Amino acid sequence: MRVTLAVNGKAVELEVPPRRTLADALREECGLTGTHLGCEHGVCGACTVLVDGEAVRSCLMFAVQCDGRAVRTVEGLEHPIQAAFSAEHALQCGFCTPGFLMLVAGALESDPAVLDDPRRLRELLTSNLCRCTGYEGIRRACESLRGLRPPPPG
Repeated sequence: MRVTLAVNGKAVELEVPPRRTLADALREECGLTGTHLGCEHGVCGACTVLVDGEAVRSCLMFAVQCDGRAVRTVEGLEHPIQAAFSAEHALQCGFCTPGFLMLVAGALESDPAVLDDPRRLRELLTSNLCRCTGYEGIRRACESLRGLRPPPPG
């Protein structure tokens, strides 16, 4: 099937089998390997990307479902959370990092107040899995952005 996606702001036409996941299409057809595949069951969050500004597990979505939609991957991310992750040492092996960056960027762009509620922030962060950091650096990175309200994408 032929689909057209706006990937990181650029129109991309792809010919994909109907059951090709968005994650596989991004990695294989687009060459965007920052979208990681961990569990391929939607549990770990390593494959998180933004589709029309909403964080989704790209291993659970078919590429054909995104026809005509905007998809943003970590390669297209320009957000203060990236510098905050570095400053707070919020990564170790880095496998989960792209998914966390996309999850947090999407959440902050849609509802920056998530940073002001420790319970909501914890709930957000625990939706993705990290085996290395213990989440504290990730939490600190997010909290360091309080008061900083990046402009919406686009």
